Amino acid sequence: MSDSFKIGKRITTFRERLDMSVDDLAERAGIAVSLIKDIESGSVSPALGVMVKLSRALGQRVGTFMDDQLGKDPVITRAAEQEEGIASHKESTQGHYRYHALGAGKADRHMEPFFIKISSSEERTTSSHEGEEFIVVVSGWVELLYGNKTHVLKEGDTMYYNSLVPHCLSAVGGDAKIYAVIFTL
Repeated sequence: MSDSFKIGKRITTFRERLDMSVDDLAERAGIAVSLIKDIESGSVSPALGVMVKLSRALGQRVGTFMDDQLGKDPVITRAAEQEEGIASHKESTQGHYRYHALGAGKADRHMEPFFIKISSSEERTTSSHEGEEFIVVVSGWVELLYGNKTHVLKEGDTMYYNSLVPHCLSAVGGDAKIYAVIFTL
């Protein structure tokens, strides 16, 4: 079963538990009905910002939709055992980001840590969602479009920002790798 299908199935399950229609969820989350249908069918892997909006609308943590099993503290993620997920930054396309969820299994977490490989792309679509993000550039060059300003960061640079401000992360001049921590209020 693909990650996209698992995530879509879990979103459907929580939506139905709340006796909520797709239209209701779309309105609460501020997301197009067609996108929610594509996510629930497993044909689209949602961007992280979309996941935050859906989780908030359903009263759940983002990780609720990605975790397969819960473990005891500490949650240790071995490099050789990381499972890769695929998401785009733009809501309707696939494959711009390849991520590894690093907090999977921790039931009571308030942050969502990820290791993300960003493919070089011309795509520059911003998103916004509640919370904050902290990013560490591991390799390559990363462009942060934040509001109406653009910042270019290189290996070792960090960024910390309010996720309500429209933002977009892109690789510049080739692929890039980052660690990202998303905190939702």
